[in-house]
Amino acid sequence: MRRMKRPPDQEYLAVIGAGVMGTSITAMALGHSVDVVLIDKDASQLDRARRQISQQLRHGRLLSQFPSDLPAGQLETSTEIDMAGTTIAVIESITENGDLKRVLLRQVSDHVRPGTPLISNTSSIPIDELAQGLPRPEDVAGVHFMNPAYLIKMVEVIRGPRTAQTTMERVKSLLKALDRQVIVVNDNPGFVTSRLLHPMLNDAARLAHAGVATVESIDSLMTGCLGHPVGPLRTADLIGLDNLVDSLEALYERTGEEHFRPCDMLLDKVKTGHLGRKTGRGFYEYQGG
Repeated sequence: MRRMKRPPDQEYLAVIGAGVMGTSITAMALGHSVDVVLIDKDASQLDRARRQISQQLRHGRLLSQFPSDLPAGQLETSTEIDMAGTTIAVIESITENGDLKRVLLRQVSDHVRPGTPLISNTSSIPIDELAQGLPRPEDVAGVHFMNPAYLIKMVEVIRGPRTAQTTMERVKSLLKALDRQVIVVNDNPGFVTSRLLHPMLNDAARLAHAGVATVESIDSLMTGCLGHPVGPLRTADLIGLDNLVDSLEALYERTGEEHFRPCDMLLDKVKTGHLGRKTGRGFYEYQGG
């Protein structure tokens, strides 16, 4: 990927946050011929993201996930939030922290045109909570992309109580251009997917920690008996154990339900930096992490 100088009136998608999900969302958009500005305050993270995006684009093409008759979109990277300027939409994909997300969305709203969708790729924080204090809360919506975003076509779209119908139509139009399958749900902590999935992953870690079964046995039983594609603990590694803990803590804080409290095994792995596939070690060990 190369940096490019963009004409000031050329529209593009802005993705903020160059972590696991931000890079995957960027690869998905580029593969569908949408230009992207990827923004992160850490220049070294942007350098890593460029390499990862190139790999993901190659992988997506090998799996026929992108249109063969369209050129890839162009990528620009920046550490400056004002690069969100004439974007068709902004996708926020930073850490799962409501205060940080609200501050970022407030900053972004100062640089984009009214009516520009401000999309949060949150897995657990209510959209109306993120819209609080924004000058245009009607522009805020949620799109929960699954990892890897360039391979998983279905997305959970969250409409907050103040989200405008025009915002929803623009979000759906963008997702249609990205060849995503949209399921719209109402606002709620964890929405549908995280509300169901994350306590299962937490319980699987509890079983491993208690010595009821090995990590491998838990995943094998879930795949062989219950049809789970890879098993809950491999899924946790793919999500990122730090991201899972952040989401569980957000859900526990907002619901008070005990099964959302992150178990000790998850907390210990995050503390030691064993975050899953992205670091090469979580519940399993990975090559090239």
